[in-house]
Amino acid sequence: MKPEYRLLAEVEAAFDALILRTEALLGAYHQAPGASWAFGTEPASEPWLRRALLDFWYHDGQDGRATRAHVGLVAAGEALLARVAEVNAAKAAFAALLAQIREQVPALIPEVKTVLPFRHPALHDHLRGRGLARLHLKQCWRAIPVAEAPVARVRLAWYSSGRSIKRLSVREAEQRLLKLDAEAPHVRIQLRKLAGIPDGEPLAQVQRQAPLMRANLFFREPLEDGRSRRALNVALPLFVPSPDGRLPDHNLPPPKPPESRTRARRSDERLEDEPFLPSLRVFRYR
Repeated sequence: MKPEYRLLAEVEAAFDALILRTEALLGAYHQAPGASWAFGTEPASEPWLRRALLDFWYHDGQDGRATRAHVGLVAAGEALLARVAEVNAAKAAFAALLAQIREQVPALIPEVKTVLPFRHPALHDHLRGRGLARLHLKQCWRAIPVAEAPVARVRLAWYSSGRSIKRLSVREAEQRLLKLDAEAPHVRIQLRKLAGIPDGEPLAQVQRQAPLMRANLFFREPLEDGRSRRALNVALPLFVPSPDGRLPDHNLPPPKPPESRTRARRSDERLEDEPFLPSLRVFRYR
């Protein structure tokens, strides 16, 4: 069997396992629902949880780099937490296969997005009528957040100053500029600027990240490693261990993220204030 056929068969099986385990999780919640809370205007309910956990699809007009968030809290007993662990294991296996495909047969990715929705015709036909027939791979494999121990309180807050920084060499920056349009005046200006710095100088390409919700967890008892709190990003409902089925104390964050940074600029920030190569969002180090 050709490698691409084998990988396609494996990713189909992994997607099937992800759907089946998610359905098992939802079934376990139906059998023994604990308290839940949904951020926003929609009330927490079984339909809300189903939409959140099976939101694997692009909306019409959605930016391919963007993902939708479903912030909420779910009180979970041991049986439900076991189902969550099974779903997250299926997500990890699915993500690993996708990474293998991208490395070995990247041309197969469009076929994966096309074929997988038809593995579950009822789901696909229902969503296609709502303009949701294209599969969003990241929304498939992103993990369900879980607190590792009972929590006394949860404090939710928008985080708006996140960014990713990738180091580039002068040569790499030049190659990326040339791919834009070497004859365009603004590109030629940036190429001249680049030619005026040492070849060995490292540069930083900065990607601003979309605002996200962060949960600060305060555990009832310190963990084995001594930690009493933890912060994690929550794009899906956070499952919290709760033997009595009740939610911990939690706040209600603002409905929208702040327009400005939520953290003060560090005094030791190493990048210059203005981009050196604006077309690439590339900065020089101080």
